[in-house]
Amino acid sequence: MSTDTTTATDTRTVVQDFLKARLSGDTDRMVELFADDVDWLLAENPAVPWIRPRSTGAECAAQSGELAAHTVPEDARASLDTFLVDGTDAVLFGHLSGTVRATGKSFEGPFALRLTVENGRITRHHLYENSLSVAAACTAS
Repeated sequence: MSTDTTTATDTRTVVQDFLKARLSGDTDRMVELFADDVDWLLAENPAVPWIRPRSTGAECAAQSGELAAHTVPEDARASLDTFLVDGTDAVLFGHLSGTVRATGKSFEGPFALRLTVENGRITRHHLYENSLSVAAACTAS
């Protein structure tokens, strides 16, 4: 196997492990998978309690628990349409939806997630989502 193929295989394996940990709510495993310092990007949104700046592996891993605390678990949906890997980078495209517990309002939309894996750990997590839909669902009418 070439170095490029090995790197891409390692990246895919780490991302798949991350997705499994994320779906199961295994925060300890996510902390292990995130690097100590992470390039985290998720557009700040003051109306959304789980969306805020993060930079450490522990802060990044905690985001999934914060999301779960503020949304209705049985209404959470995510589908993955595309999973591309090129060396240390992985890009995932899909669709997500959920309901905010405090307001009972739903959100939905497409997402794109860019992850970079270096030395077996996630060093970049950039999520692009329908932030307008999420903010509207968090706002009481």
